[in-house]
Amino acid sequence: MTLTTSPTTPIAPTLPTETERTPASLDRSALNPSGYWGLWQNVNSTVMIEHSRSWMERLGWVDNFRAAADGTLPERRRGREFTDSDVYKLIEAMSWELGRKPADARLRAKRDDLVRIIAAAQEPDGYLNTMFGRPGQAPRYSDLEWGHELYDYGHLLQAAVAATRVDGPGLLLDIARAAADHIVTTFGDTGDQRYCGHPNIEPALVEFGRLTEDERYIRQAQRFVERRGSGRLRGGEMGQEYFQDLTPVRETLALHGHAVRALYLAAGAVDVAVEQGDHKLLRTLERQWEHTVRRRTHVTGGMGSRHTGEAFGDDWELSPDRAYCETCAGVGSVMFSWRLYLATGDQRYNDLIERTLFNIIATSPAPDGHSFFYSNPLQQRVEGEPIDIDTPSVRSATSERAPWFDVSCCPPNVSRTLAVLSTYAVTSSASGVQIVQYASGTWTVDVDGGPVTFRVETDYPRSGTVTVVVEDAPDAGVTMSVRVPSWAGTPIVRVEGSAVAHDAERSTEFTGVMSGDTLQVTFDMRARFVSPAPQVDALRGCLAVEQGPRVFALEGIDLPAGHDIADIEIDPAADLAAVGPDLVEARGWARSDDPAAGWPYATQEPAHDDAFPVRLLLRPYAHWGERGRTTMRVWLPVIA
Repeated sequence: MTLTTSPTTPIAPTLPTETERTPASLDRSALNPSGYWGLWQNVNSTVMIEHSRSWMERLGWVDNFRAAADGTLPERRRGREFTDSDVYKLIEAMSWELGRKPADARLRAKRDDLVRIIAAAQEPDGYLNTMFGRPGQAPRYSDLEWGHELYDYGHLLQAAVAATRVDGPGLLLDIARAAADHIVTTFGDTGDQRYCGHPNIEPALVEFGRLTEDERYIRQAQRFVERRGSGRLRGGEMGQEYFQDLTPVRETLALHGHAVRALYLAAGAVDVAVEQGDHKLLRTLERQWEHTVRRRTHVTGGMGSRHTGEAFGDDWELSPDRAYCETCAGVGSVMFSWRLYLATGDQRYNDLIERTLFNIIATSPAPDGHSFFYSNPLQQRVEGEPIDIDTPSVRSATSERAPWFDVSCCPPNVSRTLAVLSTYAVTSSASGVQIVQYASGTWTVDVDGGPVTFRVETDYPRSGTVTVVVEDAPDAGVTMSVRVPSWAGTPIVRVEGSAVAHDAERSTEFTGVMSGDTLQVTFDMRARFVSPAPQVDALRGCLAVEQGPRVFALEGIDLPAGHDIADIEIDPAADLAAVGPDLVEARGWARSDDPAAGWPYATQEPAHDDAFPVRLLLRPYAHWGERGRTTMRVWLPVIA
C-alpha cells in the first residue's frame, strides 16, 4: 500500500494551488504547557481522554464490539445507534495525543487494546457496526436516515488517519481500508445511490484517500456530496432540510438544518472541491460560509439557533436564550473554516476559528476536565436542575456541566480538537510562514530554502503581545506573517534584527527574517462594547462586552442580593475597565420588579423610579458556571 508523506495533522491537502497553505505538523510543534492552550492540552491528556474511555466502558459502548465478536448481539447491545462513532473519536484523540507524547506507553496500550476489540467485530466483507446486520437486528443500511452507519465509518477512517500519520501502518489502517473498500463497493456508481442522514463520511473518505493515495475514496466522497439534496432521505417529522437533503450542495445559499450535519457536509464538500480542482464548488462553499456567518452565527461563534432539530434558524434568528450552539457544531465550524483557509489563504476564516475556540471549545469542558456543556446558550434565565454525576445527562437546560450524556458526541470531539491545536496555529506556503493563531510554543516548518524553527512567547488572550523568536532560518531569509484579528485595529510592531515589517491584508508581514531575529506585535486588548446588526430582533437595544477574542458574560452569582439577571441594564456611557486578567467592570442599573404589580405592558414607558446604580463584574463566557449553578447573560439591555 502506498502512503503519502504528509504532516502529522488531520488535514493534508494534496492538490497544489496558488494559495495553498500547509498546516504545521504535530510532531514538529509543541505548545508551552503553561500557556492558555497548553494547559488545556494537559487537562485533555491527563483527564479528559481517560474520563471518556471510562464512561464508554462503564456504559457498555466498548462492550458492544466485544458482543459483536462473540455473537451475543443484539441482547448485549447498549447505548444509542451511533455509540460506535464515539469509540472511534476516542481512538482518534488518543492517537493524536500519542503524536504529542509518543513515549506514553500506558495510553498506547489502551488505544491498541481498543483497536484489537474493534478488529474482532469486523465482518469478512469489511462491514463494521454493532447496531445493524446481525440476526435479531435490522438489516444493514435499512435506516440511513437515523442509523448513522456511514457516519460511524467516517469517524473510523479519521481515527485510522490519525493512528497512521502518528505511528505508520498498523491494524487500524487495515480495518479502515476494509471498511472503505466495502463502502465503495456498496455505494459506488453501480451500487446503492443513497447517502447517510448524518454527513461525516465525506471528509473522512477524502482524507483517507489522501493518506492512501487511492482516488477511489475521494471519488466516493464526491458521489456522496453530489447526491445530497436529491431527496433520497425520508424526512419524516424533521423534514428533509434537517438532513441537508432539500437542495443540492451546489444550489444551497446558506447552511441549514441540523447544524453539525450541515457543517460536516460543508467540510467534506470543501475537501472534494480542493482535490478535484473544482473552483466553482469552492466558491459556492465560500458564499455559504459568508451567508451563514453574517446572518446565522452568534457572537460567540456558536452555530445552531434552535433546540428543535439542533438546527440553524432563519436569517437573523439569533435569540440568546434559545441559542443551542452545540459544542460539536463548534468543532464542525472549525473544520469548515480551516479547510477554507487552507484552500484560499483568507484570514477571515481564522478569525472565526479563533472566536469559536475561545468561546465554544474552551467553554464546554470544566477546568478539571471531568464535565462538559453540550449546548452553549448565551442567556440562562434559571439555574436549572442539579446534575446527577452518576447518570448520563440530558443535553441542555441547566447551568451545570455534566460528566456525561446519553448522546456524548461532544466530549471526545473536544478531545480530538485540543490534541492537535498546535497544527491550527501555524501554516507554511510558497510565500513563507503564517502565524494564524496565537499560542506560546515552538514550531518547525519547511519553506523554500530549508526549515524554519521559531518559538512564540505570549500570554494571549490575557495579553495582546505576541513575540516570535526565530531560532533558525534559511541563509537567504524568510517571510513570516502574523494575522491581525478583525477586532484588533492596527497593532504596535517591533523588530529586533534584520527583518522589515509591512502592513499586509489582515496581517503584519515581516520580510528578510533571519536566524536570531525577534518579531513582536501588540494588539489593543481594552474591553469594548459590541452592537448587534439591527436585523437581529432578539438583540435590539442590547450590547455585549468583548476583550480580545473572548466574549464576556454577566452571571447571577455576581448580582446584588435579591436581583435577577433580567433586572440589569448596562450603561454604555461608562467606561469599561479591566480589573483583573479575567474580569471586566461595567456600570449599569438594577431595577426592582414586584410580581404583584400586575400586567407587564403599558401605553407609556414606566417611570422606573426604583432603579439604582450597580457595579457589574463580567467574566469570560468560557468560565461561566464554574462557580456553581447560576443564571447568565451575554447580551445586556442598554439603560432606557
